This record gives sequence, structure tokens and C-alpha cells, in this order.
Amino acid sequence: MNIGDLAKGVASATGASEADAKKTITAVFDQIAAAAAKGEEVSINGFGKFTVKDRPEREGRNPATGESMTIAASKKVAFTAAKGLKDKL
Repeated sequence: MNIGDLAKGVASATGASEADAKKTITAVFDQIAAAAAKGEEVSINGFGKFTVKDRPEREGRNPATGESMTIAASKKVAFTAAKGLKDKL
């Protein structure tokens, strides 16, 4: 499923136009991304929770040369499914 398919489904469920549904979906994802950029948690009841996690600096290997290298610390967004979503699966 892509954003176009999602917009069609939302439009048919709500009676809105596909263009309006796509704008709404894009706005929701933009808000989630903005909250993640600030390090905030986004929790959607019955669906799940988006959290920002720190990945510490670690040692790795260059696959081309086998040489040891340091992989820089970074942040990642993690999603944890809510019980309601897990039950539907």
C-alpha cells in the first residue's frame, strides 16, 4: 500500500475527496516527523507508539576491506504496535 491507496481508502471511509485525504495523511505524517525530530513520543491509542531511541557509537567492520571502523552514534525512530493492532494481525 502506498499513500495513494491509503488516500483512496480514507476518502471512501470519510466521504472526503482523495486530494483532501492525501493532504490530511501528509499532515499527520509531517506532525509525527516533527515530534520525532524534537525527541518527543507520539502515542496513538489502538494503533501504536513512535519513540526516538539513541544508538550508541559502536565498532563495526568495513565489508569491502574487513578493516575495523567506528560507527558514529545516531538516533532512530522505533514503532511499537498497540495491543489493538496486534490483535487484528
